[in-house]
Amino acid sequence: MEQAAVGHQLFYDPILSGNQNISCAHCHHPDFGTSDGLSLGIGEGGRGLGPDRTPGTGADRIRKRIPRNSPGLWNLGAKEIHTVFHDGRLSISDVYGNGFNSPAQEWLPEGLNSLLAAQALFPLTSQFEMAGNVAENEVTGAVHDRMDKGWPILAKRVRTDPRYGPAVVAAFDEVETTEDITITQVANALAAFMAIEWRSTDSPFDHYLAGDTNALSPAQLDGMKLFYGKARCSSCHAGPLMSDQKFHALGLPPFGPGRTRQWDPFVRDVGRMGESNRLEDAYRFRTPMLRNVALTAPYGHNGAFPDLESVIRHHLNPQASLDNWSPEMAALPEVPWLQKTDFIVWEDDYEMERQRNKSDIVPIQLTELEIQNLIAFLHSLTGISVDSLKFGVPNGFLP
Repeated sequence: MEQAAVGHQLFYDPILSGNQNISCAHCHHPDFGTSDGLSLGIGEGGRGLGPDRTPGTGADRIRKRIPRNSPGLWNLGAKEIHTVFHDGRLSISDVYGNGFNSPAQEWLPEGLNSLLAAQALFPLTSQFEMAGNVAENEVTGAVHDRMDKGWPILAKRVRTDPRYGPAVVAAFDEVETTEDITITQVANALAAFMAIEWRSTDSPFDHYLAGDTNALSPAQLDGMKLFYGKARCSSCHAGPLMSDQKFHALGLPPFGPGRTRQWDPFVRDVGRMGESNRLEDAYRFRTPMLRNVALTAPYGHNGAFPDLESVIRHHLNPQASLDNWSPEMAALPEVPWLQKTDFIVWEDDYEMERQRNKSDIVPIQLTELEIQNLIAFLHSLTGISVDSLKFGVPNGFLP
């Protein structure tokens, strides 16, 4: 808890961003289910919070939308989790001899105590998320040289800050003086906070599993039977995490800058293939966990669908959903200097055909009542205590 208390303050503090103008909480805020309520986020250079966030002005304005939807943070401290990010680019592995397969490869700092701690490091080095544009500050300049070179700069800010230095020394046994503080303690503190603050295991569904047969309504019970039966949701959303942590192609409507392979000459999002470089992984994305899913709209790796009903209907028939989808369904704040490219992928007939032809979903027919009952069941996954956080938003947090 002592480490989490430090992480709590750091999570809401822009001190960890290159230009000190954005915090973790700007894209992961409890008011929006620990996400941001947007399809594609407005990162470094933006102003405000959630759906009202604007892209900034003048030289400080954003250069690019965040390529993917900001995921919720619920239960990311679970020991069973071995892979994170939509494309799985961070996972438990010994491939680099440090316990993780990550974009930092062998340069990941030592002493990270969890996958969640490792994950916390990467938004700090992302140009469009928190680091800032090249030549704007010393962090992004260092990261441009090599990813790990920005972290010591951020760690120095923390250890020389009179609010944080002594608090970190008190919270971590391996740290004797403020001079010993590294980015490892920052990451471990953030992980401790997220694991404690957003642990959610008290939903009506959890109470039902614990033996309370009255915890679910008749509609939710019917939806549960569909989820684990006819609708085949549990073929991917399985186990305690309600995710198989594998990668599947859903044929979601594409838009935004996407994440390409290094030499791709056009805008697209290649999904898992960007990490694995295997053609069979093209357009596949990690199965999300579903606790508190009703709080984390919009849905999909790019937030293509505004509500549970629309994303369920897409799962039932991806081709029909893709045909009926319109750009107005995406929650994209207006960015005049980027709008010409927001949906440019739709003009690439070859790319659209490739994406249409890659689907791991077999269409299923459900009645209107069954769809509504399935939605009711997904609402039963919302924790009873989600509004009673242990730490909450600190006083003085300014979006």
